[in-house]
Amino acid sequence: MTDHYAVIGNPIAHSRSPAIHTAFAAQTGQDICYQALFSPRDAFEAVVQGFAVGGGRGLNVTLPFKEQAFALATRRSARAQAAGAANTLIFDAQGISADNTDGVGLVRDLTGRHRLGLAGMPVILLGAGGAAGGVIQPLLAAGASRVLVVNRTAPRAVQLAERFGPAPVSGIGFSDLDPALAEGVLLVNATSAGLAGHDLPVPAAAFVRAAFVYDMVYGAQATPFLRQATTAGARACADGLGMLVEQAAESFRLWRGVQPDTDPVYRGLREAIGAR
Repeated sequence: MTDHYAVIGNPIAHSRSPAIHTAFAAQTGQDICYQALFSPRDAFEAVVQGFAVGGGRGLNVTLPFKEQAFALATRRSARAQAAGAANTLIFDAQGISADNTDGVGLVRDLTGRHRLGLAGMPVILLGAGGAAGGVIQPLLAAGASRVLVVNRTAPRAVQLAERFGPAPVSGIGFSDLDPALAEGVLLVNATSAGLAGHDLPVPAAAFVRAAFVYDMVYGAQATPFLRQATTAGARACADGLGMLVEQAAESFRLWRGVQPDTDPVYRGLREAIGAR
């Protein structure tokens, strides 16, 4: 019998997740159907429950519902608890299990595909929402020396950082981002500002000082954040397509018990959206 999965979000029509998971299923011989599922912002719980009651086995969760997914779950993995957000839900007789595969996806893309050594590297993380929360613990586990959370509202950055104490995580507002703090860092955009085409208030010198600049989102062209970085003179940049594929592979493993090969799927997607 075919098992049903989906990615839920708002908006969702643009999602590459159905193509990714369909490719994983074909590669590993798994009998699944994977679709994109739209939810109104005020009806997330009802849509999730309806999918589960209809026989759905699991969901990937994207903007803006990751924190709601975490709250809805009856069981939460350590990764989800550390993040305070979930991007993967599993439905079974015991209820709804929540996990967060964003961090492992980011780390695998950085260390495997981009050959970035994270041991001893400081990180500046832009944004303090569910996307940011999901990657802090995995970055520290991969050897990052510290994580500085930078957000438009400084109290929210501080609040997120305090969840990880006594780990070396701190929070500030964009107005306090001194370019000197970016020397040799991994600079990661975990905000959704780029989706609207807005530049972030990051000093140009911070992009120049950073060792590597990474945007969690992706597109056929360079994202607004990466255009901002390269215009400023950033040394090395990457978008989040690889992270998308790697976090999907971890979700697939949780659901199906098999680990797909991500490289051919990544290459196919990169070719489909426009190689850079």
